[in-house]
Amino acid sequence: MDETPISANGDAGAPAVPDSEPKPAQDVEVLLITGMSGAGRSHAADSVEDMGWYVVDNLPPKLLIPLVDMMTTSSSKIHKLAAVIDVRSRAYFDDLSQVLGHLDDLGVKTRVLFLDASDEVLIKRYESVRRPHPLQRGGRLIDGIGKERALLAHLKETADIVIDTSNLSIHQLSTKLYEGLLGTGPTTVAVHIFSFGFKYGIPLDADFVADVRFLPNPFWVPQLRALTGLDKPVSDYVLSSAGAGEFLDAYERAILTAIQGYAREDKHFVTIAIGCTGGQHRSVAMSAELARRLRVHGLNVTVSARELHRHRSMI
Repeated sequence: MDETPISANGDAGAPAVPDSEPKPAQDVEVLLITGMSGAGRSHAADSVEDMGWYVVDNLPPKLLIPLVDMMTTSSSKIHKLAAVIDVRSRAYFDDLSQVLGHLDDLGVKTRVLFLDASDEVLIKRYESVRRPHPLQRGGRLIDGIGKERALLAHLKETADIVIDTSNLSIHQLSTKLYEGLLGTGPTTVAVHIFSFGFKYGIPLDADFVADVRFLPNPFWVPQLRALTGLDKPVSDYVLSSAGAGEFLDAYERAILTAIQGYAREDKHFVTIAIGCTGGQHRSVAMSAELARRLRVHGLNVTVSARELHRHRSMI
């Protein structure tokens, strides 16, 4: 179903103007995800991808350089690259130190995330999946782990972020990754608010559904009927209605309390649906105002309107 994105100032989003100049290397971020096999690199890659990074797995280090070159072109919309690099790349892994030095010379912001775990935990994890260690080569599992630990010792010492996953669940690991890369608390939770019309169906994908049909409907005001909640006369009418401010005050407090808990429980995406009868006036205005209030608290909030594409056919 179509949704109309709403910009931060409440207007329907206009197409972005493409950059005409290449991005400088300083605007590109590279995160290297490495560490012991079995320590959680795959889950870390998934979490980082959820944060908005472009992720590539099992990449030979030398290929980082052409990838960064691609990211600095004027047509590239990617500026955050996460690469999982480890001993699976075999002999190519030896090139990593040289490549890191080259990226540093270019001025690319590069960080290394190193995941570790105890030998005992790694052995249990490998036994549970029944796969050989990449450096085992027909020998004992513990020998492969030892070779890898020795090979990665210097990289671990110089890593920007080191996480020991021995006693972490996948949710706890994800929380630590968010803390290490984005910070802590509610600001790690991305919020999306969208307006909708109840007569077109209740959304299935919302964490919260608010009903603002208790407010006076601008549809019955002749001079407001052809407008939407994006227009100031409608917004002023809705927000000045009896009960609108009190509702927003209470709902804002409830959402902030929930978001604080979500951040602790590794839920970093929240969807809020606000509905009125047709999804054109009250719900649109209230969505924009709730988004404004939540942004004051430093939250990353996006807004869309599920039914605004119907507006032209209704007037």
